[in-house]
Amino acid sequence: MRQQERLGLILDRLAKHGTVSVLDLTTELSASPASIRRDLKALEDQQLLKRTHGGAVAAEVIYELPMRYRTGRHQEEKNRIAQAAARLVTDSVHSVGLGGGTTTTELARALGSVGRSLKVVTNALNIAGDLSVRSAIDLVVTGGSVRPESYELVGPIADRALAGIHLDLVFLGVDGIDATGGISTHDEVEAQTDHCLMQTATRVVVLADSSKVGNRAFTRIAPIEEVAMLITDSAAGAPDLERLRAAGVEVITV
Repeated sequence: MRQQERLGLILDRLAKHGTVSVLDLTTELSASPASIRRDLKALEDQQLLKRTHGGAVAAEVIYELPMRYRTGRHQEEKNRIAQAAARLVTDSVHSVGLGGGTTTTELARALGSVGRSLKVVTNALNIAGDLSVRSAIDLVVTGGSVRPESYELVGPIADRALAGIHLDLVFLGVDGIDATGGISTHDEVEAQTDHCLMQTATRVVVLADSSKVGNRAFTRIAPIEEVAMLITDSAAGAPDLERLRAAGVEVITV
């Protein structure tokens, strides 16, 4: 297992339990105690945890998990969601928008591997990098201020670049989706740019694994009425999905 994946799993465990031990992590991650201690030090240096004798505890301040550490979490589910989303891009779809996130990144890779002509607009630097070498993709990148946690370009420059654009489909990753709270993310500037991207679309499709369903993050991106479809995995809670359907969202589970 790569160190980056281990770091993400350690932070995931901390978020759930508040504490981790070197002994438990050694067994769970099939790594040596020395490797786990180096991992904990690397995370402490970024103020993402506080080391203790024999382990670590969660930092007093809750930080948004950087995207590089989210890669690998719920990966199988995200791959299935991305494949289902790619099937929506039929021959009648000529333009799509892709927001940032791990699941939209998987979707970008799926679309890039097909080889069909398609215009893609994105504000995500990593997605732009993946698609820039695909000759069939007509790629448009918004510009804007870089948000390191998500590799997204956000702010007024990005918002202005999206004004006046029309896209057939927009695929958006979120940190929370809830029937009454709408869709949400951790950063208010990112939320504004995401909403500008949504406004370019004939249809908005949210891609979110089950850990996001029924949750609300810090800032609302848009009310649920602006979402046409949610693609999630089968572990999402049935009551949450029923409330979303009742609110008019088409829900696909994979």
